[in-house]
Amino acid sequence: MPQTQPIDDIDAYLRDLGERARAASRVLAAADTGAKNRALEAIAGDLDAHRDALAEANRKDLEAGRAKGLDAALLDRLELTEARIDAMIEGLRQIAALPDPVGEIFDMNYRPSGIQVGRMRVPLGVVGIIYESRPNVTADAAALCLKAGNATVLRGGSEAFHSNQAIAASIARGLGAAGLPEDAVQVIATTDRAAVGAMITLPEYIDVIIPRGGKGLIERISREARVPVIKHLDGICHVYIDDEADPQKAFDVALNAKTQRYGTCNTMETLLVNATVADDILPSLAEAYREKGVELRGCPATCAILGEACVPATDADWDTEYLAPILSIRVVEDLDAAIAHINTHGSQHTDSIITENITKARRFLREVDSSSVMINASTRFADGFEYGLGAEIGISTDKFHARGPVGLEGLTSVKWVVVGDGHIRT
Repeated sequence: MPQTQPIDDIDAYLRDLGERARAASRVLAAADTGAKNRALEAIAGDLDAHRDALAEANRKDLEAGRAKGLDAALLDRLELTEARIDAMIEGLRQIAALPDPVGEIFDMNYRPSGIQVGRMRVPLGVVGIIYESRPNVTADAAALCLKAGNATVLRGGSEAFHSNQAIAASIARGLGAAGLPEDAVQVIATTDRAAVGAMITLPEYIDVIIPRGGKGLIERISREARVPVIKHLDGICHVYIDDEADPQKAFDVALNAKTQRYGTCNTMETLLVNATVADDILPSLAEAYREKGVELRGCPATCAILGEACVPATDADWDTEYLAPILSIRVVEDLDAAIAHINTHGSQHTDSIITENITKARRFLREVDSSSVMINASTRFADGFEYGLGAEIGISTDKFHARGPVGLEGLTSVKWVVVGDGHIRT
């Protein structure tokens, strides 16, 4: 059973945890696919068998959250309903069914010297994940890292402490049942915030940190970490409606990208519309947004077209991730202006162009500097499942190592492999 708080010496606790994670990572790196899949199935089975314990632990967190005055949205993210436990269990089994990336050798080519040179996919080692609110992340993140051959150190939000520890107990039992080290997945057993600071300054034990949470948390970790960080700060996503867009496609995509879900990082926050078609398309879109309860904030040209249906946007609006039923709208002169706006105000997450002109579409793909760039599609498709990754640990807006949805391959690195037959260099 995991150690429980309080912990007197956080630094010593994290170093001990890191040493054990490093040792476990070497065992996992050598584990075959069957052993990892057996562990995932065993964890799923244990969670299913201990639903009552999960529910009781979650009840404690919900009671504590209500006492602290957490708002309804936070309490909803915190709650482990029967359906969410089912989804957590199913997620583990889905990851077990995914192809194992570890050990894959690719790009093998003969060189003029006669040697063969290629690359092999290998685990990162020890992955540290810092996250907030949702306890299901504990199982999801542990499963993805395990399948990719990585040991994992997890630090969940204090509001989900009891739920996370109950899930950690199931993970430990499942690992043991499959003959893998229980230290392969460790959930930090204290709510002391000093644990985060200690965790992100242990490069000798932790190979990469993945923060999942609010902008303040991610900015702090990016600023203070001595361990490499895979991160995304904002999801300021755009849809640009070109003057050569199909009107129905433009309407459907612009409505879906904003209203299919409001609180996700791949939701459109700014709509850009070519001036040539703005008078034709904005009124019908504004009416559809009004029916959905979306507040519109527009540039002067947008406000002139929409009148009282729109309030003036401020400079800050173009740089804001609302995560709410609020949308900024700007009328732009042409594709150049749209690309310039996106590259100035976007967060390098996901941006889409609606056009029937393939030349413009290709320019958009080439010149927009984002992790996902789309043609005639809703930004809401920027998701590991929708991309065929099976699952994701998050969406990276970084440029190094992993970019966009981070699935199993994003949790691995590569090394060069060389095959010869007694070859020597002359």
